[in-house]
Amino acid sequence: MKFAIVVFPGSNCDHDTYYAVKNVLGMEAELVWHKDTSLHGADAVVLPGGFAHGDYLRTGSIACFSPIMTEVKRFAEAGHPVIGICNGFQVLLEAGLLPGAMLRNRSLKFQCEQVFVRVEQVDTPFTVACQQAQVLRIPIAHGEGNYYAEPEAVERLEANRQVLFRYTTPAGIVMSEANPNGSVNAIAGLCNVTRNVVGLMPHPERSCEDVVGSAEGLVIFKSVVQAVTNGLQDSGPIEPLLGK
Repeated sequence: MKFAIVVFPGSNCDHDTYYAVKNVLGMEAELVWHKDTSLHGADAVVLPGGFAHGDYLRTGSIACFSPIMTEVKRFAEAGHPVIGICNGFQVLLEAGLLPGAMLRNRSLKFQCEQVFVRVEQVDTPFTVACQQAQVLRIPIAHGEGNYYAEPEAVERLEANRQVLFRYTTPAGIVMSEANPNGSVNAIAGLCNVTRNVVGLMPHPERSCEDVVGSAEGLVIFKSVVQAVTNGLQDSGPIEPLLGK
């Protein structure tokens, strides 16, 4: 299978993602420049972390107008798997492919540390190889990772089971001290209604080998390989309970 890894001016996790996919997983991968208009036959798309366009205006607010995003939107609307990691998550929010917005961390500081996230749902292309309630140790590196949505929108996310990852303690317990940035409902990652577009603030590509302290993020990339191989993304969306 082939991954397209989109590169914006200011991306800095594109090569980490490329290494994880190609060298660790052994899959085909291609770096796709943001001005390109083709995904070159990819089976999955990754919008990597970094500081696209220097995070000017708002994180992801310029990148969402890049030419490649037209094709990413078409790809997503066709039901194919797309994941945005950290800055890539912010781009997906600005592009309207995921609901909500990112605020400054409640500490008002850039935070780079290991965190623990609990897998909430295992029926998406990026979680199918996970275990329900599995706790993953994955690093964060962001200044604006405080996820926010209006209460009614959060209610829909929870009812539709769109929250995929939640910040917890190592034992999988949700508590304020385990939430590094103040995200509403401790949300670390979520998906769209049709479950093929995922945003995740922690960096799984930085935790794919034991030599870097954890290989627990690799399961997210293994999931999409399994999903594409087994045709999970073609099985149809789960009907939302409370609309979009």
